[in-house]
Amino acid sequence: MHLEDVPQETPIELWFQDEARIGQKNGVVRQWARKGTRPRQPADQRYENAYAFGAICPALGKGAAVASPWVNADAMQAHLDEISRRVAPGAHAVLVMDRAGWHVTGKLAMPSNITPILLPPKSPELNPVENIWQYMRENWLSNRVFENYNAIVDAICEAWNKLAALPEVIKSIGMREWAHVGRCR
Repeated sequence: MHLEDVPQETPIELWFQDEARIGQKNGVVRQWARKGTRPRQPADQRYENAYAFGAICPALGKGAAVASPWVNADAMQAHLDEISRRVAPGAHAVLVMDRAGWHVTGKLAMPSNITPILLPPKSPELNPVENIWQYMRENWLSNRVFENYNAIVDAICEAWNKLAALPEVIKSIGMREWAHVGRCR
């Protein structure tokens, strides 16, 4: 469905979507330590990872996510279906995303309550989900060693569920004044 086909009285939810690779080659972030000491920083030499597909609706402080071993059209379809389930009944979602191959493939069946809008190439600063990944890494995913793939997926799910329980954080990180004018709630 195109946005111009959505009835004028339909509530519009503005969603942003992105993916992140999370795995055993995890980032190291700053941590507090007594002056003159060096805290231990765990590091892993293995390469296993998983991908988090995440989307947020900053105006309402809600999100939708799936974890996958791959980034491909099947994983993207599962994510679109999850976003569609999170859109309020009777509302329509405008989903802002980049132009990754699995976003623009003809293999996707776009749910009827979602209209995609593609960002210009090379413009990650326009997508607040990039900041969501940063927040999750800094607070729950860095300075850790994951035993295996299942531990990585568990950590992704745990971190996303913590974020989802903090709608004010989603709003704080995700709101972009330029994006919330007009019909959006």
